[in-house]
Amino acid sequence: TLSLSLSSARMQNAVQVLLECLGENPSRDGLQDTPIRVAKSLEYLTRGYQHTPEEMLGSAFFESDHDDMVIVRDIEFFSLCEHHMVPFYGKVHIGYIPSERIIGLSKLARLVELFARRLQGLRETVCMCVCVG
Repeated sequence: TLSLSLSSARMQNAVQVLLECLGENPSRDGLQDTPIRVAKSLEYLTRGYQHTPEEMLGSAFFESDHDDMVIVRDIEFFSLCEHHMVPFYGKVHIGYIPSERIIGLSKLARLVELFARRLQGLRETVCMCVCVG
């Protein structure tokens, strides 16, 4: 079972209120565990707030004299729109020209994941966060 953090308990209460506002009975069989499921889902979908790019990247940089463009294509992501909290998905392509250091390619996908797990105003925000990171 999920240990109840304060924010999780508050989210569960909010979901229960939403169900009641919709005219549903949160105590009926199919909905009894819905508040905790929704809270766990939102914690997963927004876990990008729990980490910084610096923490995630750590020691992923390597010295290199490579100066050709590095490109990683078709990194799939999904996120939540901040206006309606509905999901959207897409693909990100990253290209950069190294300057004395390169980054492990798998870390670029993890960086996309980090920012995608935050509410987004526009799909393009995920890309800009990765660029500016």
